[in-house]
Amino acid sequence: MVDVKTLVAQAQQGDVQAFERLVLAYQDRLYGLCYRLAGNHADAQDLAQETFVRAYRALDRFRQEADFGTYLHRIAVNLWLNHRKRNQAVLSLDDPVLTGEGELPRQVADNNRQPEQAVEDGELKDLVWQALGTLGREHRAVLVLREMETLSYEEIAAALGVAPGTVKSRLSRARNVLKKALYHLAKQRGLELPGME
Repeated sequence: MVDVKTLVAQAQQGDVQAFERLVLAYQDRLYGLCYRLAGNHADAQDLAQETFVRAYRALDRFRQEADFGTYLHRIAVNLWLNHRKRNQAVLSLDDPVLTGEGELPRQVADNNRQPEQAVEDGELKDLVWQALGTLGREHRAVLVLREMETLSYEEIAAALGVAPGTVKSRLSRARNVLKKALYHLAKQRGLELPGME
């Protein structure tokens, strides 16, 4: 198997098949990030596709000083942040996802669990998504990259183009804002979350 650096070098020389292999290697991970940022499949697909298009167009400027995955993360996060700046529309997790075949609910219960547990897990997941939606662009991005994508502080700093200290302070503030949002959302629903006082 050819390594990533070789594929990047080949793609930079105009080898379209090499770039296609890069897309195949990174598409699932990138889509996961895009979904966590966008919150729905349609926007995540658009964001992932635009990320690959931008990466391809700028490939000649990629110096391979960072990992190619980090490079893609940075493009995706920047596209998402810029899109959010332009479109400040609020996404409700109660709204169904519109597909070509109609509307689908945003969550599907896992049939392997007991019904009560599925309901509780669904409520908690819904609370977390709603609370995540209350965060500002920079805080949501850093929280998603750290907690959901499990990137290191250095990788996040490279993806966002900021210092690692900035990542740590944003992450701390994001966690505090998320905790407060979860507390208030749970209180509104009459739910008690352990350790949330």
